[in-house]
Order: sequence, then C-alpha cells, then structure tokens
Amino acid sequence: MKAVTWHGKRDVRVDSVPDPTLQQPTDAIVRVTTTGICGSDLHLYEVLTPFLDEGDVLGHEPIGIVEEVGSQVTAIAPGDRVVVPFQTSCGACFMCDRGLYSQCETTQVREQGMGAALFGYTKLYGQLPGGQAEYLRVPQAQFSHIKVPDGPPDDRFVYLSDVVPTAWQAVDYADIPPGGSVTVLGLGPIGSMACRLALQRGVGQVIGVDLVPERLERARAHGAQVLDLQEHSGGSTSLGEAVRELTDGRGTDAVIDAVGMEAHGSPVGRLAQQMAGALPAGVAASMMNRMGIDRMGALYQAIDVVRRGGTISLSGVYGGQADPMPMMTLFDKQITLRMGQANVKHWIDDVMPLVTDDADPLGLESFATHRMPLQRAAEGYETFQNKTDQAIKVLLQP
Repeated sequence: MKAVTWHGKRDVRVDSVPDPTLQQPTDAIVRVTTTGICGSDLHLYEVLTPFLDEGDVLGHEPIGIVEEVGSQVTAIAPGDRVVVPFQTSCGACFMCDRGLYSQCETTQVREQGMGAALFGYTKLYGQLPGGQAEYLRVPQAQFSHIKVPDGPPDDRFVYLSDVVPTAWQAVDYADIPPGGSVTVLGLGPIGSMACRLALQRGVGQVIGVDLVPERLERARAHGAQVLDLQEHSGGSTSLGEAVRELTDGRGTDAVIDAVGMEAHGSPVGRLAQQMAGALPAGVAASMMNRMGIDRMGALYQAIDVVRRGGTISLSGVYGGQADPMPMMTLFDKQITLRMGQANVKHWIDDVMPLVTDDADPLGLESFATHRMPLQRAAEGYETFQNKTDQAIKVLLQP
C-alpha cells in the first residue's frame, strides 16, 4: 500500500509499505478514505525528529471503511464506516472507566513513561503505524472506533478523530462560567474549532488571537472578536493590556492555549529546538526529555491575559521538562491549569449532535482549506507548515 513516511526533518514521502494485517483478536483493518494533517504532525516534521525512525508511517486523523476484524471485535463489521480516534484505548481498564482514554492502562507506553499509544506519533507513544495511508491496523478495535452513518461526506465526520473532541475538551477544561469570557491563543484547526464550540456552548465573549490574517478573518466570520498578535508584540499595548481593555480591566475568565511548543516570538526556545535537531538522535532525544525545548511565549501570554482566579486550558503540545514556569505569578493570581491529550471517546456523545446537525453549525464541511490526493502529502505538509496559500487545514484522500 501507499503511505506517508518520515525520512528526516522536513522530509516526508509517499512510499510503498507492507499492507497491515490482523495481529491480535482485538484488531481491525480499516481502508482509509480521508485523513488529516494535524498541527501535531508538524512537530514531527520540524521538532521531534529524534523520536522517529526513517520509514515511520505518520498520521492520526483517519476515517474509512472496515475491511476485516479480529475474532473479539463484535461492535463493528466489514463494510462499516468508522472514524478512528488518534489514541488507542481498551474501554475497560481503571483509566478508561474514568473516561481518561488518553491514559489507558492497556495501551500505555510504559517503557517511555507515557500514556496511551497514539497512531503515527513517535517512539514516545508506541510507534504505531499511522493513518496517512491506504490502510490502517487499529488495535483495541472493540473500543477504539467511532461508528458513523453512511451518506454525509467524510468532512462531516473526520474531525471526530481529533479536532472536534480536542477543542471540546479545551473548552470544557477552561471551566468558563455561564456567559463568561475566554481568550483563544492560536487560530489553527484546534483554536479555530475551540472558538466555534465556545460560542455554541453559550460563552458570552470569545476573543481569538493569531498573527495570520486569514486565520483572524475566519474566526471573526464565525462570531469571535479577534486580536492581531503582531499589533501587540513590542508595541505600546501588550496583548494582556488589549484583552483587559475588552474585559473591564480584568482579563478573560479563561484562556485556551492552542499553540504549544512552537509559539512565535520565543527566540530562546527556537534556538533550543534548532540545537537539539542538530544533535545525534539519541543525544537529542535525551536532551528533549530532560531539558526545555519549548517556546513558552504562548503560555506566558496566557498567564498574563487570564483574570485573577481564572483558568488556563492547555491543548497545545509542549515537550520539555525543564522549562521555567513563573510560579510566583501563577500562585499570586490563583490560576488553575488543566491540560492533557484529549480523551476522544469521552466527548463523542456531547459533540455528535453538532456534527450530525443538517445545518452544520460548526462549519465542518467547509473547515478544510486544502484537499489533496495522498500522493501530494509532501506538498501538503510544506504548505501547512509555511502557512502559504492560506492553509489552515489539509485533508488527504488515499
């Protein structure tokens, strides 16, 4: 089969790789019909290269048709249409019983000290072959699937794999009071969807922040106030001051950081990433595990923007362990932090009515800015990484 494989920093290719086969009675094989390129995939493309091996199959946002199932998979059958969540989870362990599917004890990558195994996402998360491919082996398929109806286009459902539940969890973790306010930092796919979901959930004031004009306009068109970060970086009015001017001098009740480790305007973090990338893989991996390689600008901005007693919800990916945290400010402002990989299936019952609504209130069918055949995946990665051609979300069709 054809699959998107990693070959080095900024080097992904579509190669012929062996077709997946059933390995366990809880496996399924899915023929992928649409798969997304995620902002997290760009971390692999640019930063987290020491945790990849040449030939690793990427991707974790697939929808497709079940081709084959193991003997213990009874909830789905060949011919069913399914979305595959980005994490694998058994649905029956201590963590799964508590809805913490990203911490599944059956698939935890214990040798790395990490949570549930993820598709297409490095040695840290189990090195499972990913979903940017013609076919995908799905472990724990008795639970790790979302069955969806035939008929509506893939665009209506594919975002259940990651974007919609991740954004929903970001809003939920933000703990915004009824009629309250939230600032969303970063208006890529997750931040953009978080703005839409916050408004759907009745948040009174949603402020979206980015520095890319088309992303700002897209958020504005869906009802958010927007602030251009470029106008508040080094100028007379900081971002925090601008937000406080819009919120009676307090800041918003919550902030969602949908940026993570690759925030703009963080030169020290960028240098650390570049230095790590220049080291041999084993040394670089150790450095990234033990030292700070994040650009912390977005988190620092979140701490400044949120009101005293407010909540910061982190959905952007961070990677280091030694990054300095402004503990005095966090303590003094009595800020609550919530974070973590989205527990995808925990939120499906909440989001499914919005996804299946004929009115498409989340704008899912127009959410992708680019659709390409799988063969053009390298172009898709480059376009998305460089934010050229107004790229915000790229979908690939095998």
